[in-house]
Amino acid sequence: MSLTRNYHIRSVFQGTIKRNNYYFHCFVAEASIASTNFYLMGKKIATFFIFLLLIQVSYAQQPNEKAALQNQREQLKREIDQTEKLLNETKKTAKVSIGQLSLINRKMDLQGNVIDNINDQIKNLNNDIYTSQLEVNKMKRALDTLKQEYAKSMVYAYKNRSNYDFINFIFSAHSFNDAIKRVAYLKSYRSYREMQAENIVKTQTILEDKIAILSGTKKKKDIVLNEKGKELDQLSVQQKEKADIVNKLKGKQKELTSIVNAKKKQDAKLKNSIAAMIRREIEIAKAEAARKEEAARKEEARLKALKKNNDNTTAKSDAANNTTTKTNAPTPTVKHEAKPASTSVLVNTEADRALNASFEKNKGSLPWPVNGFVISHFGLNKLPGNIDYYNQGVTIGSKVGEPVKAVFDGEVTLVSYIGDNQAVYIKHGKYFTVYNNLTSVSVQKGTQVKTGQTIGRAGENDEGDNGSIDFILMKESDNVNPESWLRR
Repeated sequence: MSLTRNYHIRSVFQGTIKRNNYYFHCFVAEASIASTNFYLMGKKIATFFIFLLLIQVSYAQQPNEKAALQNQREQLKREIDQTEKLLNETKKTAKVSIGQLSLINRKMDLQGNVIDNINDQIKNLNNDIYTSQLEVNKMKRALDTLKQEYAKSMVYAYKNRSNYDFINFIFSAHSFNDAIKRVAYLKSYRSYREMQAENIVKTQTILEDKIAILSGTKKKKDIVLNEKGKELDQLSVQQKEKADIVNKLKGKQKELTSIVNAKKKQDAKLKNSIAAMIRREIEIAKAEAARKEEAARKEEARLKALKKNNDNTTAKSDAANNTTTKTNAPTPTVKHEAKPASTSVLVNTEADRALNASFEKNKGSLPWPVNGFVISHFGLNKLPGNIDYYNQGVTIGSKVGEPVKAVFDGEVTLVSYIGDNQAVYIKHGKYFTVYNNLTSVSVQKGTQVKTGQTIGRAGENDEGDNGSIDFILMKESDNVNPESWLRR
């Protein structure tokens, strides 16, 4: 009986060991699967977070662009306000003027730039929405994968939830090292499940944040679209205002034609005066160059004669002393001054070359000669009523008596009268600037002027309702667009 009982106990014990060993191998297999899943999930998570990092880098670059757009819009708004102020000043007179048309055109151009700026902002917001939606979609897929993996581990844990089985699982080990390994497997598997839960919570939090950002971006886009609508409404109002000014100007076509014809005659006088002044400067420069060349030629001839006399004296001395010994006395040599290549006779001194190079270097950054606004641009200008006018410079509207300043260092080459007002001509190397329609002048021919120095005051414009000046830039005898040289 006892033998039978012992045999039964031994069989139960062996069965338990086999069952626990089976559990162990099953657990090892499950742990291996879990480890593999953990590795694969780790790769997925790593890839996902790399994706997020790239998105964050792109977001880090966008604020600079957004800030630039915002600064540009604020600058445009300030210019629109200034133009509106000038336009209101011109409207104080009873009659409509070309200056008003110029200002409304400028205002509309600025308004168009504001709308372009808003379109750029909308484009950026659309890119943000698209990128955010990609993030949200990718995070949702990652979250679904995490939940599926966690559900699998929970099912396995539920099936093997008995503490007795885990204790038997550990104590049925063949050796102490085997038991340690089984404990390590249990800890690893528990850590894996905890990590799964933490990743799910973190991903869920990030997903909620991204959804909130996406929603905020969409709201911001709605606000910007509303702003664009308002700016388009303002542009529509300005277009109507321009149409009204154009119609009024067409109604005074005879007066406009008379004004333009008078302006053309004045421009012709100014053009002739400029051409004569430049011819004189070229003749003076040529004469100076010829004088220097003649002086250099005479000096060369003198040195040659001196050298010849020295050679003759040496020969006579050698003959008198009956010797063929040659003296080593130094003889004068002719020195030719190196002439740097110059494209203009007007630039023939070191000072002229330095001034000319400095003037060219400042293209696009020269200060405006007077505070105001452009009435007539360089080149062909078309006025209402099919009236054409070619401007050899730029006409700048301003207040009567406003200070007119030199745009760069130079020398005054001429001060002349063109009609009832005066013109100042300043040389800057091979470049000339001309300031016409001045009521008073504070410089004279030969005066050395500095950048920003007041040279006179703005006179009355052609329509007699405000002030203006004509600013002309010449490169030798050629007209150049002044606006491309002035600061924007």
